[in-house]
Amino acid sequence: MTRRPAFLLFVWVGMAVGQNVAPAQNVAIVPRVPPHSQSVLPQPLLRVDSALVLIPAHVSHAWGDPVTGLTAGSFHVFEDDVEQTVASFSSEDAPVSIGLLFDASGSMRNKMDKACEAAAAFFRTANADDEFFLVEFAGRVKISVPLTYNANELYERITHIKPSGQTPLFDAIHTALKQMKGAHNSRKALVILSDGGDNWSTHTFHQIREALIESDAQVYAMGIFDDAEANPHRAPEEVRGPSILEDLTSQTGGRLFTVDDLEDLPRIATRISRELRAQYVLGYYPKNTAHDGKYRRVKVTVTGELPGVRVYYRTGYYAPKE
Repeated sequence: MTRRPAFLLFVWVGMAVGQNVAPAQNVAIVPRVPPHSQSVLPQPLLRVDSALVLIPAHVSHAWGDPVTGLTAGSFHVFEDDVEQTVASFSSEDAPVSIGLLFDASGSMRNKMDKACEAAAAFFRTANADDEFFLVEFAGRVKISVPLTYNANELYERITHIKPSGQTPLFDAIHTALKQMKGAHNSRKALVILSDGGDNWSTHTFHQIREALIESDAQVYAMGIFDDAEANPHRAPEEVRGPSILEDLTSQTGGRLFTVDDLEDLPRIATRISRELRAQYVLGYYPKNTAHDGKYRRVKVTVTGELPGVRVYYRTGYYAPKE
């Protein structure tokens, strides 16, 4: 695979593209140069490898800016309510493999202009070793751009999508997780842009939730939801959409951003990219050494937290089996 300029993808779910939108012109997408690393750990993601568990964590102020400059001693990690000893620590802008799940269903027809702006804003923040792929879904799911280092391929495809059909969100996530198995970077992310829930998948919510727990991919989402008062006759899947995306994102260490105004889409896309860049990775050897395949609950706190400071992290993992 030829290496080209790299940019991050995001998974857009429940999002359709206007049919008459012309491709955006003169969009300069220039990869960032990774900053100097403070890492002592070369592969920042949740993994269970030779008993070492690695968990990425993002810390933000109440107003949304990342909290930087923390050290290993700033964190406390608990597994099933038992505090663990932080054995390794990383805070670096490492390359990321990102799957963009783009919902091209008819309900997003009027949102394409801002969606393209958000894509360009997101891609500009990537570093030279990022890779990405594009999954479209509208009635059926397809990988329209396989893994590549050239974000322009995705951007060009996005500007030509014609919206139609239903929203098989869960099937799209399933397809993205399969594609992610071929990723070359240790950090992996799916970013979702959605205006509703699933109404066309063969996979269930519980199946996809379990698959995400077993994966090491973080999930972010940009949710464009209809106002309940403005549209009291929403379909059941639209009503469930926010809670579904909140559940899927939070348990992987990502989070849901609700888009109240389409003008905010580029800003939110940039914010998600910055969160992916401003992460700490905490490693510990579990005090529970049983290889029983059971689910282990994880909790991460920061010493001396200021009011409103939030910590986002994967909330658990399955222990390996003998």
